[in-house]
Order: sequence, then C-alpha cells, then structure tokens
Amino acid sequence: MSTSFYLPPNIQARQRILLAAGAVLFAIFVVGLFVDRRQFFQSYLFGFTFWLGLSVGSLALLMLQHLVSGGWGFVIRRVLEAATRLLPLLAVFFIPVLVGAKWIYDWMDPQKLNTPALVDKAHGYLNLPFFTVRAVVYFGIWIGLAFFLNRWSAQQDQVADPLLKKRMSKLSGPGMVILIFSVTFAAIDWYMSITPAWSSTIYGFIFVAAWALSALAFVIAVMARLSAEEPMRHVVAHLHFQDLGKLLLALVMLWAYFAFSQYLIIWSGNLPEEIEWYVPRLHGAWGVIALAVLILHFGIPFLLLLSRSLKRDPRRLVLVAMLILAMRIIDLFWMLKPSFTGEHFSVSWMDIVAPIAFGGLWLGAFLWQLGKRPLIPINDPQFVTVLEQVELEH
Repeated sequence: MSTSFYLPPNIQARQRILLAAGAVLFAIFVVGLFVDRRQFFQSYLFGFTFWLGLSVGSLALLMLQHLVSGGWGFVIRRVLEAATRLLPLLAVFFIPVLVGAKWIYDWMDPQKLNTPALVDKAHGYLNLPFFTVRAVVYFGIWIGLAFFLNRWSAQQDQVADPLLKKRMSKLSGPGMVILIFSVTFAAIDWYMSITPAWSSTIYGFIFVAAWALSALAFVIAVMARLSAEEPMRHVVAHLHFQDLGKLLLALVMLWAYFAFSQYLIIWSGNLPEEIEWYVPRLHGAWGVIALAVLILHFGIPFLLLLSRSLKRDPRRLVLVAMLILAMRIIDLFWMLKPSFTGEHFSVSWMDIVAPIAFGGLWLGAFLWQLGKRPLIPINDPQFVTVLEQVELEH
C-alpha cells in the first residue's frame, strides 16, 4: 500500500502536541479533585460526555454509510472508523464516573429520596451494581460493533472481497437499531437519573440526534482540512460536501424536533413532576442560554444550510459545522449543569478545563488512529465510481 494514501505527516505531527496539551490540562483538572470533589466529578461527567458523543455518533454514521453506500460515506469512512476505535479508551475514562457516583447522583443516598416511589426505584433499578452492569453492556455493544466494522474494513484493504462489504452492511442494519436503544438507555441512566424524580420518553432520543449531529459536524471540519492536501484533494469533491451539508441540515432539524417535542409535551401537560426540569433552565442566565441555543444551534444553521452554494464550499460549510460543535457543548452544559445547581447560574473553572483536557487527549488519540490506516478504502467497490464522479465534476 502506497504511503501516499496515508495521513499527511504535517497533520500527523500534531498528535503529540495535542496529547501533551491534553495531559497537562488533565493534570491541572485533577487538582480540582482535592479542591472540590463534588464539582470535579460533575465537571468530569460533562467533559467526558461531549467527547464520548463524537465516538458513538461516529459509529452511528459509520453504520448509516454502510447501509446507504453513498459517495459521501466512502470519503469519510476512515475518519469515522478512527473515531470509533477510541471507544475502548472512553470505556476506561468512564470508570471515574462510577467511582464518583455518590457526588453525581442523588439516588446514591437514600436520605435524599423523599418519596417511597423514588426509594423503590433506587432499590430496584438505580443502584450502583446494576448501574455498572448496564454501563458494561452499553460499552460492550458499542465496542463490539466498532470492532467488527473496523476489522472487516481492514481486511478489505488487503483483499478485494465483495463478501466483506456485505458483512458490514448486514451488521449495520440491526446494529443501528441496537445502537439507538443502547444510547437511549445510557442517556436515561447517566444523565436523566441526575434528577431521579423526573422522566421523559424523548430524552434519550435527544442524545441520539445530538451525538450524531456532533459527530457529523466534527467529520466535516476534519474533511475540510484533509481535502486541502493529498491524497484527499483528488478524492473529495464539492458534491461530497454538498451531501454532507444536506445530512447536517437533516440532523439539525431532527435534533430540534426531538428537543421541541419534549418541551411542547411537558408545557402542554403542565404537571409539577414534569416541569421541574424546565423551570430552572428557562429563567435568568439559563433562559438566555436557552434562547442562544435556539438561535445559534437551530435558527442560523438551518437558514445557512438551505444554501446550495454554501454546502458545496468547504470553507464556509466548516464555519457552520464549528458553530454547531460550539453550541453542542453549550447545550450539553445547559442540559446537565442546572441539575446540580438549580436556577443559580455558575461556571466553575473545572467546567471549562474538563472538556478542553478531554479534547486534547481525544484528538491526539484520534490522529494516531487516523494515521494507522490509509485514508481511502481503495478496495471498496465504490472506489472507481467515486473517482469518476470527481473527474466529471472537475
């Protein structure tokens, strides 16, 4: 395999810088463990969740592209695969969440559960042993799906066997269904249970859409950078960015649909046990953030992504993608932080350092994985078709 198909050395060299920066910031973040243990674990969950979403969302997009077999999926497959190979690392990073569960979840302390129904729920479902078992199952599903898809893709690099493509497609169908259910239950366990008295049937689907949206925005940012250099310069065309932009628009709308549906159902019901989640999030500074999310996460991206010329221009499309990524972090903070602080708005230095520290480690490991395999799956049956489409466009 020619080395020209691999990650350019100037990009791969940034791996060490990112890992070093991430390690330094993570060491600074760990100081918070001795300053305010409760705040440390709450910030840890926030930072961990955002980057976990990129890997799990990439797994969803990877299976989607195996199902639809579009040219857009062919050019981004290796980026998605590299992100999914970080899931074992993220499983290790989840261990501190289990260790610090008593500082995150009220159901760990029966004295904080003020109704018999909550006590029964904590005894039967929300208890640390069962919570841990379920987490192992979720990560087992995600890592298992990623393992087989990456393994068969690597084998395809060595042997042009059509059976390998069929295997990946056959696994992706039921795998997508299993992934959606596992993410839904993980969101209920890890995030909705922070407020154990509150429940929503749409809450998990919001995370499904949000994680897929985050992953796609990240992929667009990566592809915009890679398409400026060899070997992707002659493989990625404007039509691919147009397709990615269309999918980005669809996911923006899907996320907005789930988020608004949850709000509309709870608002129309106006029941005390349901509105307790929204009350602190719609007043004061939290209300300003909610309005900003509405405008910058949905309104502006929706209007911009209607433009065909913008979707075909990677330099402009990447700006929309970066805006969405930034708003995903803010929206996640808006979803999690008031569960700990109520209406009182506060931002700890650990809330800022945690996602950046995780980001350095995640991005460094991502570049390491991306550089291990060719950027182009040249033995894929779509290879010739994609090159022909690019030549016709030029």
